[in-house]
Amino acid sequence: MKRIVILISGRGSNMEAVVRACDAQGWPAQVVAVISNRPQASGLDFARSVGLQAEVVDHRAFADRAAFDEALASTVGRYQPDLVVLAGFMRILGEGFVQHYAGRLLNIHPSLLPAFPGLNTHQRALQAGCKIAGATVHFVTAELDHGPVVVQAAVPVLTGDDEASLAARVLQAEHQIYPKAVGWFVQGQLEVRQGVVRHTAGEPQHLWFG
Repeated sequence: MKRIVILISGRGSNMEAVVRACDAQGWPAQVVAVISNRPQASGLDFARSVGLQAEVVDHRAFADRAAFDEALASTVGRYQPDLVVLAGFMRILGEGFVQHYAGRLLNIHPSLLPAFPGLNTHQRALQAGCKIAGATVHFVTAELDHGPVVVQAAVPVLTGDDEASLAARVLQAEHQIYPKAVGWFVQGQLEVRQGVVRHTAGEPQHLWFG
């Protein structure tokens, strides 16, 4: 049975999607803890409501990122996770943390990476005149919003879209592909060769939400 720890900073809608999929699809896994760097994160309420361990490691309580990373690593480590899932976790993790969980650390980013890493992805996509936007699940490396791509979802950019409407459409796609990626991982269906992730049974690693 694989052990999953999920890190959040806010409402945790992707966390909720993963938790529900784990239960509904009968993965050989369990979410053992949800941890937030923000005490007010509303996703903690959902976690507690379904009986999950919910903890806070408040980044504001530490003098620097290294101290926060050390405390976070200690808290995560107590749960002995096979997989750490970043679900709207809005802190940059230090290289030591990333290296410790290399190959066991997933993130979702609201763009079709390598396009638009970092913040304000939807605004930047609209300003660039993109006709397609989307989201990417990837293994985390020390380089921000890089790392081997597990699955991507594409959505159309519609006439009249603003940042909010595009973000809402992309988020719906995120709720589909993140549970899919986590399910593949815990079922041992992913392999990484020379920086490229393949599904061992050849399941499509791209989805289109038209």
